[in-house]
Amino acid sequence: MRPMPGEDEDVPASDPLMLENGAPARWWHRLPDDRIQCDLCPRDCKLHEGQAGMCFVRQRIGNEMRLMTYGRSSGFCIDPIEKKPLNHFFPGSSVFSFGTAGCNLACKFCQNWDISKSREMDRLMDAASPRQIAEAAREQAALSVAFTYNDPIIFAEYALDTADACHTLGLKTVAVTAGYVHAEPRREFFAKMDAANVDLKAFTDEFYQQQTGSHLAPVLETLLHIQHRSSCWLEITTLLIPGLNDSTPELEALTAWVAKELGPDVPLHFSAFHPDYKMSGIATTPAATLRRARRIGLDKGLRYVYTGNLHDADGGTTFCPGCQAKLIERDWYDLLHYELDAEGKCPHCGSRIAGHFAPQVERGFGRRRIPVHIGRGRLP
Repeated sequence: MRPMPGEDEDVPASDPLMLENGAPARWWHRLPDDRIQCDLCPRDCKLHEGQAGMCFVRQRIGNEMRLMTYGRSSGFCIDPIEKKPLNHFFPGSSVFSFGTAGCNLACKFCQNWDISKSREMDRLMDAASPRQIAEAAREQAALSVAFTYNDPIIFAEYALDTADACHTLGLKTVAVTAGYVHAEPRREFFAKMDAANVDLKAFTDEFYQQQTGSHLAPVLETLLHIQHRSSCWLEITTLLIPGLNDSTPELEALTAWVAKELGPDVPLHFSAFHPDYKMSGIATTPAATLRRARRIGLDKGLRYVYTGNLHDADGGTTFCPGCQAKLIERDWYDLLHYELDAEGKCPHCGSRIAGHFAPQVERGFGRRRIPVHIGRGRLP
């Protein structure tokens, strides 16, 4: 594990010099014109002295790139795993969640824009080393630690060091990400994640360019890598925005691609948009749109298609693909009924449900959100 900046000198976490200098970043190289290029994501930001990439947090200082948010967080809390959303990764368990600041996409519809679009380090209220995070998660009896709220790709060094600390203590790791990342860091990042939910924001490059300032192809490459070249459990979320990515032809194309290229066992979540950030003038996604999308996915052969951000009994339920029994019934984040064994088998017909499951869950963690303060002062 990489030591925190200033750790050997026992520098207080609030020391402005430590925050100003950040921590050494990986995945960059020097260009012939003396700029340095970030090789983390397809933006390939090329930086002069003092410049930061579009993510705001990876900055050139001197002759190297540094991650300015290493060891800093916008806050820690305990969430239900279903909030990520992950419905097939130890349902009902609690997950220790945190993020930092910044993002490498420019989504006009960002639902966490106050964190992901922030350029201000004063958003980062809490300081913690990877070891502190792992120990705090264990003390809170969380099964896993999630890198979420803003995209963990941009704080990959911090996330990977924290993943190592978590695995040492027997904790699982979860990434909630848009998947916009180059091949080498992609391989290293997901090799240390036990589960991931990837935002597949639409299924046209036009949408990605116009609404997020990025491209679709690298995200599809990330999905293929996770599913076929890693042991990381994969689930996908698509936020349906009325009039922009919710047409029947696009949903048919998206779900057909997932079924063919990733397989019918990858859970797909369609969630409801609410007006926010630069799209405050667009209406909330109707429940009928989510149910239509779910039906399209099922018709294309996907076995587990869910609706999110609304109360929908069928859309939240895990059905057995063999006999259609209701095996896990949910009301939003609440588990109402659970009947799977540790192998994830249906007690009615013996069909195995794809995913990772505990032998018994009694209603689960529920929809609670519990803030956690790891503490300030000196890093261990």
